[in-house]
Amino acid sequence: MAGKGTPGVQELVDAGVEHRLHEYDAVAGGEVGYGVDAAQQLGLEPERVFKTLVVDLDGDDRRMAVVIAPSTGEVDLRAAAGALGAKKATLADVTRAQRTTGYVAGGISPFGQRKRLPTVLDETAELFDTIFVSGGRRGLEIEVAPADLVRLLGAAVAEVARD
Repeated sequence: MAGKGTPGVQELVDAGVEHRLHEYDAVAGGEVGYGVDAAQQLGLEPERVFKTLVVDLDGDDRRMAVVIAPSTGEVDLRAAAGALGAKKATLADVTRAQRTTGYVAGGISPFGQRKRLPTVLDETAELFDTIFVSGGRRGLEIEVAPADLVRLLGAAVAEVARD
């Protein structure tokens, strides 16, 4: 498994969390976005592939959090803010998100980030035995049980996505 040892993968290995790695040819997300591109290439139901977004809370760029939601829909930032105990959430600046997490946009994993941020997972994840999230680089997805993700990250589960 050489070349797959991202900090996100290492965090799962160190915690003894069962997971599987899936590689695909990342083409910068194209017009469909990184998650949908991954689902198409890996032959997955697109609803099982989740995107990891970094947000600022209450207009404070020093107060950041992570929202994990299906790649097929949009994030309800108001609902995400509420689930994270804030009044408002806005997408974080890409450069700051990359610097804070240690990952490049399109490859931001919820695991192994430089700084553990408060995290919320969309409740639709619980419809599946496993979901797919970025492995820490474009072209690498981690398949993991939603319950393991919640436990390892201390994530809240809430309705934060909309079609």
